[in-house]
Amino acid sequence: MLKNKFVLSATSLLVLGTGTAFGTYEMTKETVLLTVNGKEERVRTHAETVNDLLEERDIDTRKEDDILPSVDQKIKDNMEITYKAAKPIKVAMGDERRTIWTTADTVKELIQQENLDVTEHDQIKPALDTVIESDLSLTIDKAFQITLNVGGEKQQVWTTSTTVADFLKNQNVTLNELDKVEPALTEEVAEKRDITVTRVEKVTDVVEEPIAFDVVTKKDNNIEKGSQKVLESGKEGKQEKHFEVILENGKEISRKLLKTEKIQESEDRVVALGTKVVQQTSTVSRGNDSVAREFYVTSTAYTASCNGCSGTTATGINLRANPNAKVIAVDPNVIPLGTKVYVEGYGYAVAGDTGSAIKGNKIDVFFPSKSAAYRWGSKRVKIKILE
Repeated sequence: MLKNKFVLSATSLLVLGTGTAFGTYEMTKETVLLTVNGKEERVRTHAETVNDLLEERDIDTRKEDDILPSVDQKIKDNMEITYKAAKPIKVAMGDERRTIWTTADTVKELIQQENLDVTEHDQIKPALDTVIESDLSLTIDKAFQITLNVGGEKQQVWTTSTTVADFLKNQNVTLNELDKVEPALTEEVAEKRDITVTRVEKVTDVVEEPIAFDVVTKKDNNIEKGSQKVLESGKEGKQEKHFEVILENGKEISRKLLKTEKIQESEDRVVALGTKVVQQTSTVSRGNDSVAREFYVTSTAYTASCNGCSGTTATGINLRANPNAKVIAVDPNVIPLGTKVYVEGYGYAVAGDTGSAIKGNKIDVFFPSKSAAYRWGSKRVKIKILE
C-alpha cells in the first residue's frame, strides 16, 4: 500500500513538472497580427524574424511580393505583419512578350508600377480598371499616327487598326457606293502611310439650250433689188439636255449626254427679198462731166460686212440694200463728200463715205463681196475729179 502511494506521488510530480514547462514555453511566444493576402490572423510565435514566421506558416515568398516590415525584421510582440503575394501576368506589347509578377490590384496600377511605355492613344485590353488575377493576359497595342484624307480634308489620326477597313470603321467614316479608297480596304494600315477616301457622286444635270430658228426667204418684185423686208421675225425654240455628271470631291471629272428633250418648237423667220431693179442714185454716169483735176492715190477695198462696218455710208447710202453701188471712202479734206470721180480700174463713182484710216491721198473702194475686195487688194491708182 505504501509503495503504491509512492508511485502515485512520483507520477503526479512528473505530470506537474511537464505542465509547468509547457506553460513556460507558451508564455515566451510573441503575439503577432499577420495579414496574408488581405486575410487577418493573430498568431503566437517563437520565430525570430519576419522571414522565419513566413516559413513557419509555409508561405513561399518571391522578391516581387509585398512584405511589411522587411523579411529580416526582428519579431516583436504585437507586431503587425502584412504579406501580399505577387501574381503572374502575361504582357504582350507590340512584338514583345513577357510575364510580370505584380502585387498591383488593377491593370492601371500594374502599368504605373512597371512604368510601361503607354500613351493615351494606345489600345489596352482588358480595361484599366480590371482587377488583377493570376495568369491574366494584358495586351497593349501601340498607336501610331497617319494622315487621313476624306473628301479633300486632311487630318492627323492616331490608330492601332490592322486593316484600312477596320481603321475607317473606328474613325466613323462611312463609305458610299461609288467612293474610292486608297490603299485598298483589305490592306494593313502602316505607319506614315496616308489613307485617302475620294468621295464620288453621280448626278444628273439638266441644261436648257435655245434652238435657233431657220430663215426662210421669199422673192418680192415690189421691193427694190438688194433690199429686204422681214415678214415674220422668228422665234427661238427650247430644248433640255440631260447629262450624267461624275463628281470627285465635288469637282466635275466627266459629263455624258443621256438624252435631249425638245420643250418648245422654234418659229421660222420669213424675209422678203426685193427683185425690182431701179436706177442707183449713188452710181455716176459719164454724162457731160469734165475732169477738174487728176492725181494718184493709194487704194484699198472694203465691203458692207467688214468688221466695224454698219452697212450705211457717211452720206446715208445703204450699201447692203444697194450692193451694186459705186462708192469710195475718202478724206473729205482732199476730196469733198458727194464729189463725182473716176477711179482707174474701178470706174465712175461717188465720194460717199469716210474711214478712220483714210487720210490724205488714200481711198477705199466699195465691193459687194469679200472675194472682189480681196482681188482688188492694195494698189496705187489714178483718180479723176469730175465737175
